[in-house]
Amino acid sequence: MLIDFFFALRNAKVPVSIKEFLTLLEALEKSVIAPSLDEFYYLARLVLVKDEAHFDKFDRAFGSYFKGIEAVFDTSKGEIPLDWLIKRMERELTPEQKAALEKFGYDKLMDRLNELLKEQKERHEGGSKWIGTGGTSPFGHGGTNPEGVRIGGAGRNRTAVKVWDQRSYKDYDDERELGTRNIKVALRRLRRFARTGALDEFALDATVHATANNAGYLDIRMQPERKNRIKVVMLLDVGGTMDDHIERTEELFSAAKSEFKNMEFYYFHNCVYDYLWKNNRRRHAERFDTWDVLRKYPNDTRIIFVGDATMSPYEVLAPGGSVEYNNEEAGAEWLARFCRAFPKFAWLNPEPEHLWQYRQSIAVIRQIMNNRMFPVTLEGLERAMRLLSK
Repeated sequence: MLIDFFFALRNAKVPVSIKEFLTLLEALEKSVIAPSLDEFYYLARLVLVKDEAHFDKFDRAFGSYFKGIEAVFDTSKGEIPLDWLIKRMERELTPEQKAALEKFGYDKLMDRLNELLKEQKERHEGGSKWIGTGGTSPFGHGGTNPEGVRIGGAGRNRTAVKVWDQRSYKDYDDERELGTRNIKVALRRLRRFARTGALDEFALDATVHATANNAGYLDIRMQPERKNRIKVVMLLDVGGTMDDHIERTEELFSAAKSEFKNMEFYYFHNCVYDYLWKNNRRRHAERFDTWDVLRKYPNDTRIIFVGDATMSPYEVLAPGGSVEYNNEEAGAEWLARFCRAFPKFAWLNPEPEHLWQYRQSIAVIRQIMNNRMFPVTLEGLERAMRLLSK
């Protein structure tokens, strides 16, 4: 069975060698792990993957070969037990019934959630009050409510004003081979070449001219290499609804790293808050203060946000709206600071443009960005690059 697993990794372009595969077999023979799929996953990744850049390819190959990986949840911290939140039913309500459901508002909603956490002692489903699944209560998941707090599960109606969940994100693959060169061609509009630095390139025209002026005696002239002097910082939304756009975002990310030699990037989730990160697996340990990022780069740097801008409007407008922690300042404040610090900015949205009118958060962010939001299409990229090159 593991021989086929070895070839599955090779087919996924994970550079695993026969020696590493034999080391894995030797470790299994010596029973260094318990008979668990989770422990085998970590052992195999440790032995077979030499570079973190290939973790995502390994995960996809592993998940495909073993038909998915079981998640491990720690319920020892007094949080709501996960088995309470297993979805057993999805209620279909009429438009009139949905319209009749009460909207609490953000502050009242969070106060009510705290009350229920103290009162509730058992699992509920299909109801209108308690934290549960498949009901009309604003708390839990799998149900229907115009505003609520989703706890666990996956977003179905995308009407939650806050999500209580433990998120795990993956870095975008910057080695992905593009199916077309057109994205690179569109990005090339954002170029401004200049010759700066050491004289390390032969200057043919200058040499011919100098030699002619020197009565035919060879006079070799050198010049600095011609480089694109545009500086780019790309801020990438990752996780949540962006999982629907991984392929397109990876194509864009790969093309940008190829075209912009002076490019740096950071990750955020849904909206920019008081810290960013560069590696999703170490985002809790290696964070970059957003104030430091704002001060680090000159004001002629081009700032490119990449995200679907699909979230609860509270995540943009309200303090404490972040999915993972209580941010002291609203995301809108941080977005406005980027716009003021860097006059050349744009937002690239992989969400199809015909759906933008149904996302309230997109309208909010477009207003903050002075309508500098463009779809991730060839036409949209060309318009964005044309704006940033001015």
